[in-house]
Amino acid sequence: MSDDFLRLVSQSNPATREYQPANNGYPPSGTAGPYTDRSPQQLMDPFFDDEDDNVPDSAFGRPAPMRSQESGLPLTRSAAPPAGVGSSTTLPQDWTFDDEFQSSSQQSFPGAPKPQSAQKSSKLSGFNLRKRKWPWQKEKVLTGERVIALNNNVANAEFCSNFVSTSKYNLITFVPKFLFEQFSKYANVFFLFTACIQQIPGVSPTEPYTTIVPLAVVLMASAFKEIQEDLKRHQSDTELNARKAKVLTLQCTFLERKWKDIHVGDIVRLENNDFIPADMLLMTSSEPEGLCYIETSNLDGETNLKIKQASTHTAPLTNPTLINSLHGSLRSEQPNNSLYTYEGTLDLITDAGMPKQVPLGPDQVLLRGAQLRNTQWVYGLTVFTGHETKLMRNATATPVKRTAVERQVNAQIVFLFILLLALSVGSTIGSSIRTWFFSNAQWYLFETSSLTGRAKGFVEDILTFIILYNNLIPISLIVTMEVVKFQQAQLINSDLDMYYAKTDTAALCRTSSLVEELGQIEYVFSDKTGTLTCNEMEFRCCSIAGTAYADVVDDTKRDGEDGQGGWKTFSEMRERLDSPSNPFTDKASTSSSTLPSAEREKEIIKEFLTLLAVCHTVIPEVRDDGKMVYQASSPDEAALVAGAELLGYQFHTRKPKSVFVNIQGQSQEFEILKVCEFNSTRKRMSTVVRCPDRSIKLYTKGADTVILERLSKNQPFTETTLAHLEDYATEGLRTLCIAYREIPDTEYRQWEQIYNQAAATINGRGDALDQAAELIEKDLFLLGATAIEDKLQDGVPDTIHTLQMAGIKVWVLTGDRQETAVNIGMSCRLISESMNLVIVNEDNAHDTQEFLTKRLSAIKNQRSTGELEDLALVIDGKSLGFALEKELSKIFLELAIMCKAVICCRVSPLQKALVVKLVKKNQKAILLAIGDGANDVSMIQAAHVGVGISGVEGLQAARSADVAISQFRYLKKLLLVHGSWSYRRLSKLILYSFYKNIVLYMTQFWFSFFNNFSGQIAYESWTLTLYNVLFTVLPPLVIGIFDQFVSARFLDRYPQLYILGQQNAFFTKTSFWLWVGNALYHSVLLYGFSVVLFWGDLKQANGLDSGHWFWGTTLYLAVLLTVLGKAALISDLWTKYTVAAIPGSFVFTMLFLPLYAVVAPAIGFSMEYQGIVPRLWTNSIFYFVLLYIPLLCLVRDFAWKYYRRTYTPSSYHIVQELQKYNIPDYRPRQEQFQKAIKKVRATQRMRRNRGFAFSQTENAGKQDQAKLIRAYDTSKAGARPSGY
Repeated sequence: MSDDFLRLVSQSNPATREYQPANNGYPPSGTAGPYTDRSPQQLMDPFFDDEDDNVPDSAFGRPAPMRSQESGLPLTRSAAPPAGVGSSTTLPQDWTFDDEFQSSSQQSFPGAPKPQSAQKSSKLSGFNLRKRKWPWQKEKVLTGERVIALNNNVANAEFCSNFVSTSKYNLITFVPKFLFEQFSKYANVFFLFTACIQQIPGVSPTEPYTTIVPLAVVLMASAFKEIQEDLKRHQSDTELNARKAKVLTLQCTFLERKWKDIHVGDIVRLENNDFIPADMLLMTSSEPEGLCYIETSNLDGETNLKIKQASTHTAPLTNPTLINSLHGSLRSEQPNNSLYTYEGTLDLITDAGMPKQVPLGPDQVLLRGAQLRNTQWVYGLTVFTGHETKLMRNATATPVKRTAVERQVNAQIVFLFILLLALSVGSTIGSSIRTWFFSNAQWYLFETSSLTGRAKGFVEDILTFIILYNNLIPISLIVTMEVVKFQQAQLINSDLDMYYAKTDTAALCRTSSLVEELGQIEYVFSDKTGTLTCNEMEFRCCSIAGTAYADVVDDTKRDGEDGQGGWKTFSEMRERLDSPSNPFTDKASTSSSTLPSAEREKEIIKEFLTLLAVCHTVIPEVRDDGKMVYQASSPDEAALVAGAELLGYQFHTRKPKSVFVNIQGQSQEFEILKVCEFNSTRKRMSTVVRCPDRSIKLYTKGADTVILERLSKNQPFTETTLAHLEDYATEGLRTLCIAYREIPDTEYRQWEQIYNQAAATINGRGDALDQAAELIEKDLFLLGATAIEDKLQDGVPDTIHTLQMAGIKVWVLTGDRQETAVNIGMSCRLISESMNLVIVNEDNAHDTQEFLTKRLSAIKNQRSTGELEDLALVIDGKSLGFALEKELSKIFLELAIMCKAVICCRVSPLQKALVVKLVKKNQKAILLAIGDGANDVSMIQAAHVGVGISGVEGLQAARSADVAISQFRYLKKLLLVHGSWSYRRLSKLILYSFYKNIVLYMTQFWFSFFNNFSGQIAYESWTLTLYNVLFTVLPPLVIGIFDQFVSARFLDRYPQLYILGQQNAFFTKTSFWLWVGNALYHSVLLYGFSVVLFWGDLKQANGLDSGHWFWGTTLYLAVLLTVLGKAALISDLWTKYTVAAIPGSFVFTMLFLPLYAVVAPAIGFSMEYQGIVPRLWTNSIFYFVLLYIPLLCLVRDFAWKYYRRTYTPSSYHIVQELQKYNIPDYRPRQEQFQKAIKKVRATQRMRRNRGFAFSQTENAGKQDQAKLIRAYDTSKAGARPSGY
């Protein structure tokens, strides 16, 4: 083919002169194709199919200089040649094939029938194993393009499988990961070190297994818990991977395969309500023109249905034979995390052997995790599988979460280890002084005199004293914490207040190691759809001709307020329509000129309901059970049409040019002449309709601000309608104004020409259509208004208000539109009437930076003058993308933190996680994220604590979360009650565990001064081990599980108590050192008084000395009684378990120890206690020491407790008094006063900013709603193709 011919074709098309294509990756720069010219100018492919004049503009991706945004011209990037055409053997960039895939003369095309040499490679397809990625391997960044062969599985064998794993461990990684996690706890490292040195002969003063056995038990208990939690994740993954889908074979039959066995290049048949198993390209569907509806609530939180449309080249291929006849390849972008973009090109070979290119964009993409809705079937070409899907690319790896308390405990263990080393070195120095300076006086001891011997002795002494004092760090602490956290999780699971009977779902704490962080949360990041709202739109109220109607009307509203007419019910409206006279007006009022006539009012009601049934873009569908279902891209529209049906105007059939409405038993046809679509600039939608009486009417619905300025003069119902709108808006309902006018035929014909001219515009079609609509949307007559409730979950406003009172900042991160999100923010009390909104809605990084900087400096200046006003920040996804960049993130965060509430709209799942990580990185605060869909998983995993709602959108979030609840309102009790209790209990448990060990082991240190620093122990070694394992194990357990510093009722009543947890008031460094000081004080008193009372050793009745073990056992039991007495002093709630744990432990020890002292020597297990029982348990001094010394120790503690409560009480002390004496709370009167002024403020607020009920997907002119609805003829539903 001559170059002149190519140049002629290229120059004849004006588009190539206006738009000079840039090399955008298609074709790759290194590719030499058959149409590549020597000249710099790139030429059009003469074989490009110019008949395709209705390719969706979104197929071209983001607009670039060479692409026409709305012209519909069929240009691709530079018409790259498909593989196998022409004589060139150059391969596309970044692709190489083995020699066996290439013939000697030319490269074979992947989609064409395989040559003989390619048969060898088919053996490889059986070895398409899942490639494992090691933890240290970096993610390979893919560049260039992905080439997928059509109907050729062998050529696509190298792509990853569709297997998905969200678990934390597998068989290979469990041991290293688990051990790393466990030994990141310094206590475990220390005990491992101690256990090792205990094995050295002649060094350990205790038995060699007294440390390693408890450590092994601790690790096994932790391993069991981790395995149990991860098995649940594996089960959910297995369940997901084992779902079935229908895959098309080369024999034109369908084979049911598990999701994990679906490969790139497979054609999959999906049916109504199926979930999409991988990222696919929509090839064809059962609906006209290849349309289909999908719900993406799992991906972006939006419940309104999205419309996808197959390319016009593939839409007619509605059976397996036609689909299998496709030959060619798909050149696609590489896997990425952008949910809203896609770029690809189908390189097809026609039956005549000619190449044809089909551009593809986001309108053809079906993403994994979305659900097919209201569409009988679709065929999809698999493009990305498994961890390469956009959903998984938005997910983050399951993190290892460690709590702030655990990190603090680690630091405290380091302090205690330093103390232990100091004591060991001090004791060793004492021992060395004895050895070096007093060895002559102690001639009866064998001492080495050589320097090396003394050096060796010095090291051995250090190790001996480390083992002697090792339990300064309590080995029982770690296992006690694990057991307590597990039990606290069980208490959360069994709480009936958090049980949702409707779905038979209880709360489930999946990660028990995080329970105490529930009591320290400062930020809550919440999804909106399905978390705050129910995913249900309900037609609640309407105002027609100045009269308000609702399904149920309160008696207070029936009487009317401020002289307005009272509200009526929907049933009364239906009666009014059926009856000839007006039952609402009595004879006295009908003469009033302010009220419309009865007939006039009846006509207005009819016009209003007709508008609701006709002016929309809803498609009706009759289910198998005969029930009518409305499929709509806006849930608000579906609710309005359902509302009209409820009131007797049932929309039942849509044809390309008309709709049919069943009015009071009669089906009437309304011809749809023109549709002026909704967008966020217009904030309204209009339909020009020819009614059954042949009159032409304009029906308009939209936000009150835009409708009111387009009304004609002398409107009778404006004031009353506005009053009703304010009532609706105060209740958080989403409102629309409804208006109409009759259009004369001549005016319509003139306007139709203008509209058609605008519709034919190539560049700027959307603006031209908007201007045309402005010409006819004027002089409207106001019929009334509607109010739709985006139903909040029960108790959401109260929960958010309570959380804010508790000092928790709530941020809402949603995929919904700005108006919707702000409206929900108001109705759920996240945004109050007194707040000022800071709305960030910029198009580029420079404007975003300028706006944020200006607002930040203005707020700082205002606050420096002492003015403090509540602010709410609202930012959309585009601006947020700029704000999260490194240069801007600090400014954005500083501004956001100054605001009481933050709402981020139109955000992707990854942006949600990035916002959480930004706050986590820069703020020393504990964060909680709560959501219910797969789009929330990355956010849930990024936060310190993740809470999943097991709701309508599936269980993806609940499975990935640390805690799963079924309703948002349960978050209040989870945090304010269970969180506060867990934090307080664990604080007490840890501090008490340190205290009880320091008291006992410091007496051992004081004893060293009396035993010549010889390393002699004061207590029998197994009794020493049983101190932590048996005798004092119950008090910290019971305090950790059952103690309540304030009851649940009072924690709910006074949410401000939660601030104690946020401030970490119960577990500060100060409180730690005070407890350590108290333990030292008790150990000095215990040791000192025991030595004084036993000075010179006690003489028994038989004249013999009592001996070392007599004194040691007495001191041991005195220490035990002191620490149990301390546990009694710090217990706030006494239950039967507390009695069993504290007095019970001492009673048990007094019974067990004599038994052990008799049995152990008898069987030769331990000889120290031989013959001690009859001498010790009958001695009066023994009982005197047990009574006197612990009492003396605890007098100071009791006096300090009395002083604190009486003279410097904390907030919780006062609430404890209120609880004890049951003092009533007089605050409800104040709340009533606040409610009285709330309505006034709300009305003022709503006048400025009222939510309106439109939430259609906007694609900036890429999808034409009017064109889509005209593709449907629901009267021929049975004629749709079956797909087989």
